[in-house]
Amino acid sequence: MRRRRRSRAAEGAAATLLLLLSAACGSRLPESDFEHATTTPRAAAPIRVGVITSTTSPVGGAAFTGPRDGAVAYFDTLDARGGIAGHRVEVRLCDDGGSGVGNNTCVHRLLDEDKVVALVATTSLDYAGAPRVSHARVPDIGGQPIGPAYDTWPHLYGIYGSLAPRDGTPGWDGELYGGTEVYRYFKREHGARTAAVVSYNQPASASYARLVERGLKAEGYRVVSEQVDFALPNFRAAAADLKARGADLVLDALDTHGNAQLCEAMDQVGARVTAKVTNVQNWTSTVPEDYKNSPACRNALWVTGSSRNFDDTSDPAVREFREATKGLPTHSQWQLEGWAAAEWFTEAARSCAASGITRACVDAFMDRSEGFDAGGLLIPVRFERLAAPPKTRRTCLSVARWRDGRGWITQGDMDRTCFDVPQLAYTP
Repeated sequence: MRRRRRSRAAEGAAATLLLLLSAACGSRLPESDFEHATTTPRAAAPIRVGVITSTTSPVGGAAFTGPRDGAVAYFDTLDARGGIAGHRVEVRLCDDGGSGVGNNTCVHRLLDEDKVVALVATTSLDYAGAPRVSHARVPDIGGQPIGPAYDTWPHLYGIYGSLAPRDGTPGWDGELYGGTEVYRYFKREHGARTAAVVSYNQPASASYARLVERGLKAEGYRVVSEQVDFALPNFRAAAADLKARGADLVLDALDTHGNAQLCEAMDQVGARVTAKVTNVQNWTSTVPEDYKNSPACRNALWVTGSSRNFDDTSDPAVREFREATKGLPTHSQWQLEGWAAAEWFTEAARSCAASGITRACVDAFMDRSEGFDAGGLLIPVRFERLAAPPKTRRTCLSVARWRDGRGWITQGDMDRTCFDVPQLAYTP
């Protein structure tokens, strides 16, 4: 298996959601709860897994469903091929509504009532039930790190891995770290020198924008800060200013709707840039609809992440994913990552088939996971409990750009687009 260092993907879903994080406490469940009734009997009984999604969250109905859809598609395909050692996978879905209360309700139902072996592809706006999952020692496999839970708790294995101690405190003494590889890429590969960062005058958005600005300055960029009112944003003024100041790279701390408005304003004022950089949550096939009023900006969209472009059907693993999801109305990178999460669980479960597929066995496999890449769909994942945060790190990233009529076009090899970059601290 290939073993290359991967990106922490600090500009992932956290940017789109403006670091809407929360903390919660949970009670410890007795150890018997994670062993009893989770061993697959010798008869071909189903293996039960849970998928928690903020399907009806305040952010929007389609914002979080991609990982769920990808995971379900994988398990459906797996079952059609005979399941895991003859056992089909029974998926129990739970919509937490995007609230901490709803998330705790889902965790209780799936762990205590449905007795799932593992959670897979968790995608929650407020993962309040994370402490309870950890205390119950239920492996949570391939979840999206919307908040800090996957860098806080043991037995939680985010889709991008973690180097943090995961001892109940986020990161290292409450601080997480992200690299500057995205900014290094555009500077080295495309000669970008002046970057505009657009944010709302809202605390979480402004905080994230400051982190982006720090990273850009560390890479030697001239930084143009643009802030718009959250309630009544004047994107046209921001677009005119970034044009006047010669920005050739635009990054943001905005939601999807804000990004579309910003792009439309950039087209209206004639702001032409090398790249309008977005994140993995916006890496979707809906670009023509989302940016229908801004053709110039739309064709300047670039995206970075830690997984192989879902539009790159020259890759056999991507082709398999696309064939299995051809019935879905749209496609996205989060769907592909949900597919990879389900494949990860399957690999763990297969390793336990001879002795019994228990929570403890699956968790033990996950705890020693090193270099998992889902058949080349992911930059190899690492879990290390480092006592101190790294000052620098070699990180790799997947890059694609949008072209009308062609979709997302892969830029280079994600396993070779790698940089030794500084790691910058931030507080979630």
